[in-house]
Amino acid sequence: MSATIHRLPTDRPPSLDPMMALVAHDMNSVNAVILDRMQSDIPLIPELAGHLIAGGGKRMRPMLTLACARLLDYPGTRHHKLAASVEFIHTATLLHDDVVDQSDLRRGRRTANIIWGNPASVLVGDFLFSRSFELMVEDGSLKVLKILSNASAVIAEGEVNQLTAQRRIETGEDRYLAIIGAKTAALFAAACRISAVVAERSEAEELALDAYGRNLGIAFQLIDDAIDYASDAETMGKGVGDDFRDGKVTLPVILAHARGSDADKTFWRDAMEGRRVSDEDLAYATGLLRATRAIDDTVDRARFYGQRAIDALGGFPAGQAKAALTEAVEFAISRAY
Repeated sequence: MSATIHRLPTDRPPSLDPMMALVAHDMNSVNAVILDRMQSDIPLIPELAGHLIAGGGKRMRPMLTLACARLLDYPGTRHHKLAASVEFIHTATLLHDDVVDQSDLRRGRRTANIIWGNPASVLVGDFLFSRSFELMVEDGSLKVLKILSNASAVIAEGEVNQLTAQRRIETGEDRYLAIIGAKTAALFAAACRISAVVAERSEAEELALDAYGRNLGIAFQLIDDAIDYASDAETMGKGVGDDFRDGKVTLPVILAHARGSDADKTFWRDAMEGRRVSDEDLAYATGLLRATRAIDDTVDRARFYGQRAIDALGGFPAGQAKAALTEAVEFAISRAY
């Protein structure tokens, strides 16, 4: 399934800088909405929300909404509130995920649940979900509301699917792809698609942007799952081997387990079921992943989906926006190196 992805015409490494420059003015308006709508008379709410929102994230999902609007030459401002809505959905899911995963690091900082506790994190996540729906309703488009509300439901389904697959080494590729397609790719897809709705473009253009976002989201998560075993805490912004210790059966594990000896299979079962979680076990697991090319093949799979994302932009005119969206895919994949 290896694919040759589009390459930049220069020697510089791919980055999000072109997209950030493209949407910088719009992003100021989005940030103003985010700052305004995370306020509350209850001081803990803006304090906790602000900790995560100001935590160094690239805001890739709202930037995709803005960049897709630029791709379509949308002249209005409706996408500002909707991009903020997308970011609130994402932030709410992060707060809830960190509670579910009992995480202690997010983007290199202590997680909100470690500082303020699980109940506060869950409730502020609920508050941000509610704010996101207020912004959708204010936009007034039932179609936008349907796309974003459906994405919210799908994300939750994906998280529950992941939870029930946790520590089950028999989890297969199809279920894994269904999980990441829901918990990660659904919001990428919706963030891109709503721009076509506000720009009053055709169903075909809507679906093209949906396909771009969905395939980018899958590629993004595949790389995340690869670098959980092949990176360091500073690069990842979370603890190295968190997926391993949490018993998350990701594609690298699925491939290594399938290709391993009977002894390897026993190790993976013990590891995923929580009986082999030491640093030495993690190092051994990483060795098995490299020996079976499981990490390399996960990155190759990400390239395949990345190329599908780029191909989905084929019908749109060349220009700064299309180039920035293309480079965003290349950036997502380059994180593995």
